[in-house]
Amino acid sequence: MEEEVMSEKRPIISTGGRGPAAGGARRTLPMPARYAINAIVVLVLLVLGELMISGGAINRYQSTVLEQVGIYIILAVSLNIATGYLGQLPLGHAGFMSMGAYGCSIFIIRMSEFLGVGARDFVTGTPMAFLIVIGGLIVGGLCAAIAGIIIGIPALRLKGDYLAIITLAFAEIIRVVMLNIDDVLGFELTGGAAGLTGIPGFSSFLLVFGCVAVVCFLIHTMMKSRHGRAILAIRDNEIAAEATGVNTTYYKTLAFVVSAFFAGVAGGLYAGCVGVLQPAVFGFMKSIEILVMVVLGGMGSMLGSAISATVLTILPEALRAFSEYRMIAYAVVLIIVMIFRPQGLLGSYDFSLSRIIERVMNRDFPWRKRNDAPADTAEEKEVSADV
Repeated sequence: MEEEVMSEKRPIISTGGRGPAAGGARRTLPMPARYAINAIVVLVLLVLGELMISGGAINRYQSTVLEQVGIYIILAVSLNIATGYLGQLPLGHAGFMSMGAYGCSIFIIRMSEFLGVGARDFVTGTPMAFLIVIGGLIVGGLCAAIAGIIIGIPALRLKGDYLAIITLAFAEIIRVVMLNIDDVLGFELTGGAAGLTGIPGFSSFLLVFGCVAVVCFLIHTMMKSRHGRAILAIRDNEIAAEATGVNTTYYKTLAFVVSAFFAGVAGGLYAGCVGVLQPAVFGFMKSIEILVMVVLGGMGSMLGSAISATVLTILPEALRAFSEYRMIAYAVVLIIVMIFRPQGLLGSYDFSLSRIIERVMNRDFPWRKRNDAPADTAEEKEVSADV
């Protein structure tokens, strides 16, 4: 009886009380509302960028640089799946990019010849040309994904330096194959050392950043699903994850293949942006360049990868006037950032517009937390005294 009386006197403690939501349930946005808000923001940014380009505020050179920024954002966030989320260290991302670039380009060239679609149709964006481009990007992604399966199943049994070495070797094999496959087949397919030419200039601001939005959405959705939680569990402790029933081989291969697929899509966009493909472009340094973007932004942060990809793409162009010193300045910036922020610009933080809106809805502000902290402490003391 005494215990029952004590339990009845014990007050109810609210631990989440800030603002009008104190003592009640925290208000959250429903999932459709979150998607709608993000979609509206993306559409506004895309329309604003296209209006600036069509109005002449952004010239053709600046538009091309922006397209390359979007392409490298896709490359960085896709590599972030394997490095930041899965916790592995592959160095063959340029190989997947080249598979996607050549696969997409060959498909578009052959299909445009078969259907009678000219280069001007890709510039003006006719429906048939648009469908060919979308098909080419999917084909390029699938080519890279198939390569990811072939290399991922045996390679992901290794870890650390061994995985880095085998993926680097794979990327070099791809480059050599693209360089010499014409001689083996007896007809022109990749163009060899001279490069693959005749690629329509289908890349545009809307197409590239539309793909950026779709890729980021798909990666975010995957990482919030049970597949993403399994991938994060493998990163944190692979032995514990396997002991709890997670199929580590399957999820490691899944993350690797998804990463390769999006790298292939970025390669297809790159082909449409530059118009000529040469195997030398997809060498070892390209893989290192993409890895630096991920490490600099913060491994596990999609926003950090996007910011670092933007900075590291624009910075060399901004320093082009100082051709003798721009690479030195580029290296100095990287060294300074890694000294003072070894975890990257954002660490593992990911920006969420919905989270900010929810905090405003609940009046959950940092200064309110500081002001309410003493009151909470005093309330806890009273509760302990009563008990």
